[in-house]
Amino acid sequence: MNKNIKLINNDSLIELQKLIENKRLVDLIIIDPPYKVTSRGNAGNSGGMLQKDINKKGKVFANNNCNVKDWMPLVYQVLKDGSHCYIMTNHVNLLEYLIVAKENGFHFIKSLIWNKGNKIMGQAYMSQFEYVLFFRKGPFKKINKCGTSDILNIPNIKTKDENGINIHDTEKPIALYQLLIENSSNVGDIVMDCFFGSGNCAFACLNTNRKFIGIEIDENYFNVANERINNEINKQL
Repeated sequence: MNKNIKLINNDSLIELQKLIENKRLVDLIIIDPPYKVTSRGNAGNSGGMLQKDINKKGKVFANNNCNVKDWMPLVYQVLKDGSHCYIMTNHVNLLEYLIVAKENGFHFIKSLIWNKGNKIMGQAYMSQFEYVLFFRKGPFKKINKCGTSDILNIPNIKTKDENGINIHDTEKPIALYQLLIENSSNVGDIVMDCFFGSGNCAFACLNTNRKFIGIEIDENYFNVANERINNEINKQL
């Protein structure tokens, strides 16, 4: 593994606390937490990825019980003052995330809209976007590319395994991470994703010469991401 890329297979609450105790602070946080989705009696027969039995219960992953009130204060503490934080979410969790973030000291700057380009069937309009909540800790800091629109039109294309199955059901594009990283950090900065899933935030850091700390509790996702990232690093040698 590249010395600038650190991947950890453990509970984020434990690892975040370690970072705080060791005074290991980061320059930028980008996270896509395992948030609640709308529960439904059946998974439906159209409209994308949420077709599994677990989705009927308002979950996407087995490890879906990480409460925002537990991780938000730790995320705040591990972020350097005068830095940015991006949190991806949907309408179900929007209000709670905004309230809990404010309670823990974050300043809400604005909501970015990630236009995925594909639609998921719903009974109250089809879903085509996700929120990317943009926060700051401490004094305001402008983004590096001030001409960037707050509507991010980046196709939602999933990475498949050898059997044509998604390696991760809520994988976010490398291009999305890269845009946020380039706008809210500088070369050599430390970026953290404490729910790193498919590992695409790490790929974006490799592409932009940033350091990366990633935490993932699911052993299968961790192993898949670890292998993919190591393969990419070996290609660049």
